[in-house]
Amino acid sequence: MTSTPDVSVEAADGPTVDDAGGDGLATARRTLLISALATLATFLDTTVLYVAFPDVTATFADADASTLSWVLNAYTIVFAALLVPAGKLADRLGHRRAFLGGSAVFTIASMACGLAPSVGLLIVFRVIQAAGAAVLIPSSLALVMHAFPRDKVPWAVAIWGAAGAAAGALGPTLGAAIVESLGWRWAFYINLPIGIFTIVAGRKVLRESKDGSVRIPAPMGIVLIAAATAVLSFAVVESDSVGWVSGQTIGLAALGLVLLAAFIAHQRRTDAPALDLELFRIRNFTWGNLSAFAFGLAFSAMFFGSILFLTDVWHWSILKAGFGVAPGPAFVALLAPRAGKLAGAIGQRPLLLAGGLFYALGGAYRLVMLGSEVNYWVDYFPSMILTGIGVALCLPQLSSVVAQALPPNRIGVGGAALQSIRQFGGTFGVALTIAFLTSAATSGQALAGFDKIWWTIVVGGLATTALSLPLVTRPAGAPSVRAS
Repeated sequence: MTSTPDVSVEAADGPTVDDAGGDGLATARRTLLISALATLATFLDTTVLYVAFPDVTATFADADASTLSWVLNAYTIVFAALLVPAGKLADRLGHRRAFLGGSAVFTIASMACGLAPSVGLLIVFRVIQAAGAAVLIPSSLALVMHAFPRDKVPWAVAIWGAAGAAAGALGPTLGAAIVESLGWRWAFYINLPIGIFTIVAGRKVLRESKDGSVRIPAPMGIVLIAAATAVLSFAVVESDSVGWVSGQTIGLAALGLVLLAAFIAHQRRTDAPALDLELFRIRNFTWGNLSAFAFGLAFSAMFFGSILFLTDVWHWSILKAGFGVAPGPAFVALLAPRAGKLAGAIGQRPLLLAGGLFYALGGAYRLVMLGSEVNYWVDYFPSMILTGIGVALCLPQLSSVVAQALPPNRIGVGGAALQSIRQFGGTFGVALTIAFLTSAATSGQALAGFDKIWWTIVVGGLATTALSLPLVTRPAGAPSVRAS
């Protein structure tokens, strides 16, 4: 995934884009189409499943809430843990080979998820699906970057990134329509035609590229970070039944922190780290990732909690709930490009500071206004506009501020690290949502559980603003910032 001077590019068929001919540029555009479609399917899978989760819960009614939460968390933990090392593996073995292999694993695992007869097998297949996605995402970006001439790479990467944003906008309504008409299993089956197309077309179009100087990460580092996140998530999810200050919760949290410390110690010693810790010596990389973790936690809690509120408290159908939350992502899609232009004029830091405050204000609005009485346009819709402004100002700028802080040959691995850390934040956001709602349901106070979720939005937004204060950013055209 990392772009380095000694990267080799091999043609699958015909001339490469470096020939600067029409055929080369056409191949580059087809590469972008294939990569963007695969990216869309990967991120769409997560947003669609948030909508489908109530239907999954009804199918496996005999499973407890903590077990069901792993249908979501198993995917995000494995995806986040493998994203950076999978990118390095793709660099070493070949991006085309990794992309096709990751697409095949993701597609087959999606079919297995749809066929799963038990929640246990569904979780197992989700783990396999996440492994395929972790290989697919960094290799797809690398293919795009190598396919286009250097002057067209920023445009191509922006289009590739827009596919992930489109998943957020399409997920609620598309997922709701599929679940309502066909059932939750089709939330996985929709990946099959996209997967088959990307594999068949990819074999004909994609050109191989690799970097033989990259070292494959030591497996121990991957195991330690995945175990640390799993244990900490389990501690949060189980806290509703045993208590936040119980011996089990404290013991699991302590074990998770020990595993995290062991991961950091291992990364410092090994010659083949899963995560390059020296990157955290860069000021904007460190604070940008901390902000991304806080925002990722609050974002997943908001998105997941919104669907559950509309279905559980207001008793809306899945389809109606999907359309109910759709204006938020749609507003983000409209505002984000304009926010990007503004960031070019004034730098990312002012937008991040304001975005966190807008996001917190959206959570506060829900705390004050939302209740059991249904009044969508007054009590709910304005909060989506506020959180939508927050998302549009924060998410793209976090990626941008981290990328601009890195040396050119570390942008790839640094970007993968940012995605991983944000995914880890999302894992804890889902875990907190499940814990809050399960505890509230047990006590018969459903609204109290949702109030805790809205508080999570407030705290996450304020934390994003606070953690963005140390950032040093410049308008476009000014010298790049790589302060240590």
